[in-house]
Amino acid sequence: MDLPDDRRYTAEHEWIDAGDPATVGITAHAADQLGDVVFVALPEVGRTLTTGEAFGEIESTKSVSDLYAPAAGEVVAVNTALEADPGAVNADPYGTGWLVRIRVTEPGPTMDAAGYRALLG
Repeated sequence: MDLPDDRRYTAEHEWIDAGDPATVGITAHAADQLGDVVFVALPEVGRTLTTGEAFGEIESTKSVSDLYAPAAGEVVAVNTALEADPGAVNADPYGTGWLVRIRVTEPGPTMDAAGYRALLG
């Protein structure tokens, strides 16, 4: 499974990197489970997120799922390119398919790549 070792992962299948601001997205596993992503609803820049809070939605041909904040902080950027090309989440979930960037004020409970692989079984 394609899973970068330089990120942290949540049980809800989001990832966060160690950048400042930190970039957040969904895992390739989540993207595969969703199927073809057709729409992504993201928060406005400036919104303050609480760890575990639903901050948006991702809609696929199969379902609509909430997106959960892997850390607390302020949204400083959203991936507006997803408005025109939501399929980037499927094509490149760890690159061009990123969702938001947040200035982290409090890290959330995450696991390393090995822990996430173990979670998936």
